[in-house]
Amino acid sequence: MKENECGEKTRVLVVGGTGSLGRRIVTACLAEGHETYVLQRPEIGVDIEKVQLLYSFKRLGAHLIEASFSDHQSLVSAVKQVDVVVSAMSGVHFRSHNILVQLKLVDAIKEAGNIKRFLPSEFGMDPPRMGHALPPGRETFDQKMEVRNAIEAAGIPHTYVVGACFAGYFVGNLSQMLTLVPPKKNVKIYGGGNVKVVFADEDDIAKYTAKTLNDPRTVDKTVYIRPTDNILTQMELVQMWEKLAGKELEKTNVSADDFLADLEDESKGIPHQAGLGHFYHVFYEGCLTDHEVEDDEEVSKLYPEVKYTRMDEYLKIFV
Repeated sequence: MKENECGEKTRVLVVGGTGSLGRRIVTACLAEGHETYVLQRPEIGVDIEKVQLLYSFKRLGAHLIEASFSDHQSLVSAVKQVDVVVSAMSGVHFRSHNILVQLKLVDAIKEAGNIKRFLPSEFGMDPPRMGHALPPGRETFDQKMEVRNAIEAAGIPHTYVVGACFAGYFVGNLSQMLTLVPPKKNVKIYGGGNVKVVFADEDDIAKYTAKTLNDPRTVDKTVYIRPTDNILTQMELVQMWEKLAGKELEKTNVSADDFLADLEDESKGIPHQAGLGHFYHVFYEGCLTDHEVEDDEEVSKLYPEVKYTRMDEYLKIFV
């Protein structure tokens, strides 16, 4: 088992372990040697895929802990069995389940009083840098700041992991919206397509997250996922795909003004508008790469032993 600086086994509870990133964090924690626990909510009911996934974790050596966000004491009891908590609850674009359950989790951690590290649901843009974000997407960052403020007010040791676009949502589709696979003929290019963006395979994000849990260098810090070879412009990403596919795509450049006009179309609904706002900040403003990151706060420098997936390799699965 992975040991912390005191020579004790690191016991980690993953909340949201059946989600897209959460399931990867569970397996990464097990692979890293952490004694891994996964929260099992009674509300899961007859969701057979999630139930089967939970018990597949158990076969790999994880422990299942039953607790409910509607039962505060059950959460406190669950938290008392571990010394690190990771929240991998999926993000939302408006105030609802995610923010409420994370605040309940903070309350449980505060009452338990034994947690050595808490990692809230982050993994994307760094919320303190997004005070200028466009509505309605700004609410996502406001919610994350509310969780951070609660964590820090309670004096809970923490690590915030941020900084990359998930490859599953931004790379296979060449950063096109409303699809997850490469376009066949035409690709929309945001502006000139020359703004630097950070991309990362979700499996690598999980591996890096598992590495930070008992690392004294990452306590009470914001840790960035910014692997050097995966800092690319959209045009560089498109050109990678064209080389692999052996054909050139027709390119349509979308100006910032045209993109923002689309964002103002309320008929598309709040979640879609919020997503458009996030795309704008990443691909037009360069919010992931417009600031420097010190080596002791960037995961590929902290953990060079992790051989991360380059995006030209990632794209090969679509050929």
